[in-house]
Amino acid sequence: MTTYTPKERLNRVLNKQEVDRMPAVCFTQTATVEQMEAIGVFWPEAHENPEMLAKLAEAAHTIVGFEAVRVPFDITAEAEFFGCKLKAGTRNQQPSVIGHTVATIDDIKKLENFKFGGDTRVDRIIKSIKILADKYGKELPIIGSMIGPFSLAQHLNGDNWFMGLMTEDPVVEPLINMCTNFCIQYAEEMVKAGADTIVIIDPTASYELLGDMFYEKFAVPYHKRIVEAMKKLNVATILHICGDTTKGIALMDKAGVNAISVDQKVNIKVATENAKTAIIVGNLDPVQLLWKGEPAAIKEQSAKVFAEGSKIIAAGCGIVTATPTKNLQASAEFAKTAKY
Repeated sequence: MTTYTPKERLNRVLNKQEVDRMPAVCFTQTATVEQMEAIGVFWPEAHENPEMLAKLAEAAHTIVGFEAVRVPFDITAEAEFFGCKLKAGTRNQQPSVIGHTVATIDDIKKLENFKFGGDTRVDRIIKSIKILADKYGKELPIIGSMIGPFSLAQHLNGDNWFMGLMTEDPVVEPLINMCTNFCIQYAEEMVKAGADTIVIIDPTASYELLGDMFYEKFAVPYHKRIVEAMKKLNVATILHICGDTTKGIALMDKAGVNAISVDQKVNIKVATENAKTAIIVGNLDPVQLLWKGEPAAIKEQSAKVFAEGSKIIAAGCGIVTATPTKNLQASAEFAKTAKY
């Protein structure tokens, strides 16, 4: 069988084509304190600086052995772009959104004419992709990640968001449309910079929280718009949503993404049966297994999840910063020996 470059291998798996073995990649955040200490680049400064962003992303490849590089390491840059107040992160913790900017339709109108190319953190992330693509783009997948439109709208609207869905608040539709437009254009800017794979992380668009009706109305069509824009650019998409999405996989699949990244709570067998378009990837427990477990247990669980139908073994959510390098290496090593 032909041997592929990591870039070719991931693209082929995401497009359901024959391949030599499993890609060793992670679609969620990859940075750990051990990686930071090894290269001398640390959060929170690494969230802000394109060169630091790129160097820390690179560590997942050079130190851990993942066959891809991925930025950024959190999902708050988009909300900050629209003026939301953040709680600053630390070496061990990502920043978080604590202030919101949208309460009325007029507030949305003030944000609609957004532009890229300035000196926001979003722009620095785009610059970091260019740095990574220039260095690794011929061989490795360059993964750009962003928050999904539902969760971005919730960041902008705050506690009013979920109540607004149920009460048909007139802010809801214009806000999620604007957020989707932003996500599409942001993804396009990432692709221009060199990204060949886009991850949509939409944690609060959870099937557990929304149920069938609200998920189909407020998540599927907006995810689908992003996916269709990426298909025009021949760019693969992965959708990650936290929680037990087992019963919602068929709805998530309607967006047309190449892959659905699932949480450790998800039943892999049921998920693979219900996904007709997407492959299922995941779902190693980032806390009890990757952080607190041992390499042998990680390889054992990886084999189990692979046998149940996961096409790419990866963390079920963002990697905990305290995770030992040896544990991540065990995950990567399993992937490099797994043949379909």
